[in-house]
Amino acid sequence: MNDQQNAPLQKPFQLGKIFLPSNVLYAPLAGCSDFPFRQMSAAYKPGLIYCEMVKMDALIRHDQGTFHLLDYEKGMHPIGGQLCGSKPSIAAQAARIIEELGFDVVDLNCGCPVDKITKDGSGSGMLKTPHLIGEIIANMVAAVKIPVTVKIRSGWDEENINAATITQIAEEAGAAAICIHGRTRYQAYKGPANWEHIRACKQVAKRIKVIGNGDITDAAAAQKMFAYTGCDAVLVARGTMGQPWIAEDIYRLLSGQEIRERTLEDCRQALLEHFHHTCSYHSDRRAVLDMRRVGCWYVKKAAGTREFRGAISKAGSIEDIRSLITDFPLTMPAVGEYVAEEAECAECAG
Repeated sequence: MNDQQNAPLQKPFQLGKIFLPSNVLYAPLAGCSDFPFRQMSAAYKPGLIYCEMVKMDALIRHDQGTFHLLDYEKGMHPIGGQLCGSKPSIAAQAARIIEELGFDVVDLNCGCPVDKITKDGSGSGMLKTPHLIGEIIANMVAAVKIPVTVKIRSGWDEENINAATITQIAEEAGAAAICIHGRTRYQAYKGPANWEHIRACKQVAKRIKVIGNGDITDAAAAQKMFAYTGCDAVLVARGTMGQPWIAEDIYRLLSGQEIRERTLEDCRQALLEHFHHTCSYHSDRRAVLDMRRVGCWYVKKAAGTREFRGAISKAGSIEDIRSLITDFPLTMPAVGEYVAEEAECAECAG
């Protein structure tokens, strides 16, 4: 059987009552998938782009910083908003706000592993209370006309794997899709994602679409995810960092076309474009701070990534950042030289 021919790339991809351009989706990454990030992403036509997650409580009290996280422009559609919270009493109101803001999809985050989120039972803390996930989803589904999705992890830890059970609960509650990250909460972002848990969710799903997530760092990994798990869609997370074109690469591979090879100079030009978007959206000070985080995403395959990271972390002005990007010598490293540096640069706050 030819996995490439049987990989379920769908154009369009039905999610509830709406049709998305494809089933290659870009994840909500807390602290990373901001407005400039989404501008870069939209150019490569993923099926759906999610904004970074926002807290239900902050949204319903109309916190302006929270609304700022949800900024988008017309070219970013289809776009999804992701909610984080563990209170069924406010879930409907929060979902309605997302719908009223013009989002195409609303998602419930049950996967974020950081302590400040899980301490009140939100994020992956919800994995301990599957019945509550169902209650919140049901309240959201009853409140809005747009599709409701949910993102989970495989379980709290290896002794408490319950993704398949939650898939059935989410389906019964009316969710259009469930995304399963193949790691447990205990793993956070370390160690390999176990795609077997995603396949198990697909096997128990009847109507709900199953979206695979975890370790999709290139087009070949997406192809393998489709073939191994039988998932309906893939959600690319850290694989989008520094390669906003990954959806295009996946489309080309799954359709039998050659993937375009991007040179280090291509990466430099993309970083410059991201820098310009950041400067146009944020204050100069904020742009400098953001580029300290974003810069190494695009040069992680170049020799001297550590030096670039050190230099950009000390830059004090947008002029310094611009000069560093345009003048930094980009050369290919010796085999194995950048592996540790790539991992060092790849972490994201969500």
